[in-house]
Amino acid sequence: MAILVIAEHDNASLKGATLNTITAASKIGGDVEVLVAGSGCAAVADAAAKVAGVSKVLLADNAAYEYQLAENMGDLVAELGKGYSHILASATTTGKDFLPRAAALLDVNMLSDVTAVESDDTFVRPIYAGNAIATVKSSDAIKVLTIRGTGFDAAAAEGGSASVESIDVAKDVGTSAFAGEELAKSDRPELTAASVVISGGRGMGNGDNFEILYKVADKIGAAVGASRAAVDAGFVPNDMQVGQTGKIVAPDLYVAVGISGAIQHLAGMKDSKVIVAINKDEEAPIFQVADYGLVADLFDAVPELESAL
Repeated sequence: MAILVIAEHDNASLKGATLNTITAASKIGGDVEVLVAGSGCAAVADAAAKVAGVSKVLLADNAAYEYQLAENMGDLVAELGKGYSHILASATTTGKDFLPRAAALLDVNMLSDVTAVESDDTFVRPIYAGNAIATVKSSDAIKVLTIRGTGFDAAAAEGGSASVESIDVAKDVGTSAFAGEELAKSDRPELTAASVVISGGRGMGNGDNFEILYKVADKIGAAVGASRAAVDAGFVPNDMQVGQTGKIVAPDLYVAVGISGAIQHLAGMKDSKVIVAINKDEEAPIFQVADYGLVADLFDAVPELESAL
């Protein structure tokens, strides 16, 4: 039984989410092979070959995969995936983009946001925004899964010695093209990889007020996130959104500031090791999941916290 893991990368480096996905694959059992599809991404393949538990790396280096467009990636994964029992990708915006298409082309079901592996055909995933946990048994010949990284430890990035095999398969469907992207650059850690996350909600009032969170974050090396309400209100860009339709995080410390605690937001952060909530509404649902809660005006509490650090 061989398992194919689709690497998450930016053509230069392997993303941490791939390491969590490799761990999930190892729990299924069998040889774990990694597909690196991109352009000028040989360094990523070399990095994947060093990951503990990887038996082989397939390198599809072609301009058609430079931006990992869903149509091209879906066709590639569907063609290669016929020889595997399981196909896994991270439950990120990229993985959730192309893997459903690959599953459809293979005429099999797809299980999304898997958080635990019970056996090679039985998996655990949250439903109803995490309010219920479903155990699903699949009878498909090929199991296609997206893996929620917060449910698995990261595999060791060093210690492996897999071979790298180049594959000459160019899938350019031609039905979509990359138009451009706007990347938010910050000296702070990436939201999904940070050990400390400070998030603001509707209670922040406006985007300028997020500056008080940035000051605290810069002092402790934290990433800054936001609730959907704050993003929808235009306070901050949507790449900062934490929640079911945003980014799933599980840091060592999560500080929720001015966030009421809607189900959608809780689904994205409730696996955090320690949760601290600051809200002036003592009835806010966020306090039900918080390890520590402070009922106070955030515009008083956060500056005091910043001055004490």
